[in-house]
Amino acid sequence: MLNAVKQVEPLLKSELEISIKGLSKVYQTKAGSFQALEDVSMYVKNEEFVSILGPSGCGKSTILRILAGLEDSTSGSVKVSDQEVVGPSVNRGMVFQSYTLFPWLNVRDNIEFGLKLKGMGSKERKEISDRYLELVGLERFAESYGKELSGGMKQRVAIARSLANNPEVLLMDEPFGALDAQTKQSMQQLLLDIWKKEKTTIVFITHDIDEAIFLSQRIYVMQARPGKIIKEIDADLHLFQDGDLVEVDQFMKLKKHIVSLLKH
Repeated sequence: MLNAVKQVEPLLKSELEISIKGLSKVYQTKAGSFQALEDVSMYVKNEEFVSILGPSGCGKSTILRILAGLEDSTSGSVKVSDQEVVGPSVNRGMVFQSYTLFPWLNVRDNIEFGLKLKGMGSKERKEISDRYLELVGLERFAESYGKELSGGMKQRVAIARSLANNPEVLLMDEPFGALDAQTKQSMQQLLLDIWKKEKTTIVFITHDIDEAIFLSQRIYVMQARPGKIIKEIDADLHLFQDGDLVEVDQFMKLKKHIVSLLKH
């Protein structure tokens, strides 16, 4: 399995969903300039699940914010479907670690929020929200408000809201970081199930090695100060088949290798 570790290799443009080349980010502060990212290059294919893994402060969330169009780069190229990212787009859904629900709206209205902004009629909106309420297992909570939901349920709503807009790419910034271990595990499995059904391209930020290996087809491992990608790893272990855990040895070997990378 460790032989699967490889350097970043470019694909043909027609095969690319996301292309990041030579990305750098320098912040100007009162104490002087600070380089958060240096010469980051990566790709994500259509319908692929890719994680960016690294320690706190390595710039992985900065990559995601630039990809989302929420922040500008200092230099480099960031493209989605061969289009340069110049700002936010409905084609790039975002799920944050914090629960970003609108507290004055119930669950259904939160999911339908973007659809309403598009001018979609109420009947069509309801058909779409019904589908995603079922997908995330919240049919019985359609009329509930955020204060009545657990943390895991709030993130289910956030995921459903993003998917309801039918984005090309779903960007997830440590969405399960604030959850307890048991809820986190169930949400990881739910996300995998949704990804298999929806075939949405996902870029997932995490500092949890187990989470990255469990969820991802590929992992980009980063170092900090400044943030750089040090390895691209094939992590598609097919860990769960019909609910049975397989390839545990490969999982542990890969985890040991990533721990070694992060230490050095």
